[in-house]
Amino acid sequence: MLSCFHGIKTLTAMTLLTEIVEFGRFESARHLMSYLGLTPSEDSSGEKQRKGAITKAGNKRVRRLLNEASWHYRHRYAPSKVLKKRREGQPSWAIEIADAAGRRLSQRHRHLLNNGKIPCKANIAVARELAGFIWAMMTQWQARKNTKDAA
Repeated sequence: MLSCFHGIKTLTAMTLLTEIVEFGRFESARHLMSYLGLTPSEDSSGEKQRKGAITKAGNKRVRRLLNEASWHYRHRYAPSKVLKKRREGQPSWAIEIADAAGRRLSQRHRHLLNNGKIPCKANIAVARELAGFIWAMMTQWQARKNTKDAA
């Protein structure tokens, strides 16, 4: 199901699943992003807030894979023939999430670059949002699986 996303194939999907195991243990996508070390550090004092580099306080394997996958969103999003073939047999709701992610992330990448961010920083920001879309897909899959098992 994770292979519905642009930039994620079998090996990346398997690594994500084996490293994170249970996506439901994170209350929100923000908690997953923090676990992966993709959130900005903060050095605040009094009323001054300063955001710094990412914390890198999490799972470095998954963070690296998401960073690599997010490079695929630097161009305008259009599902390729290969991606469409990978999506065959996948639930329509999962494909909708992946398509929404593709449109949002490629737009975000372009926006950050047009506003003067360097490509590596823009890519990390896109990787952070990609983690959020992955969390949304996997928690929705788990909820659907639980309701199906209960019935």
